[in-house]
Amino acid sequence: MEVVRKDIKNLHMGVYPPHGRVRVAAPERIDDEAIRLAVISRLGWIRRQQRGFEGQDRQSLREMVTGESHYFRGRRYRLDVVEADVPAKVRIANRGRIELRVHPGADREQRERTLERWYRARVREDVSRLLEEWEPVVGVEVADWGIRKMKTRWGTCTVEARRIWVNLELAKKPTRCLEYILVHEMVHLIERHHNDRFKALMDRFMPDWRTRRDELNRAPLAHEDWEY
Repeated sequence: MEVVRKDIKNLHMGVYPPHGRVRVAAPERIDDEAIRLAVISRLGWIRRQQRGFEGQDRQSLREMVTGESHYFRGRRYRLDVVEADVPAKVRIANRGRIELRVHPGADREQRERTLERWYRARVREDVSRLLEEWEPVVGVEVADWGIRKMKTRWGTCTVEARRIWVNLELAKKPTRCLEYILVHEMVHLIERHHNDRFKALMDRFMPDWRTRRDELNRAPLAHEDWEY
């Protein structure tokens, strides 16, 4: 269990995939014994969340070979690796197949980098479109944004710089999940904390945000550990 002390009014507790790690954000004034009792009081809820993660689909480390399953925008595809003396590229060949063209002899890392470049380009297209749609709704202007491979969060922001980062892994999730993360971070530019005001703003701008959050948490997990 991880305990983080913050300048907040109330204690917040979360259980995160893939292994059900417990994280507690506690006001600085609360002592360790009070935190321990709070965790004990919610053990039933914690166990239920952890059992849910135990049954969640997980992908093994991808070998980047023909026949593997890969995800894009929430849909499962079969990878088809084609070796040819042409520039490396990726395309959706049909509703069930992603074609990955690589130079003959390209190793796993080279194939993965080609696919990740394609994922990054698709996320960039989606974020550009979604920002244009959501900035006037939320009433904020994002000064800068980017895409990162992050092992601990689906998204993050720097309030002072009005900068947002989204996880490259979101390329594999339904677009509505990427949209949820983007709006979530935009609302943090108004309210830093996950308090009642934050939730009220999310309710106003995206009434189904909890459904989208749950959909993201139910989506198949990658080989690495992600949380939100």
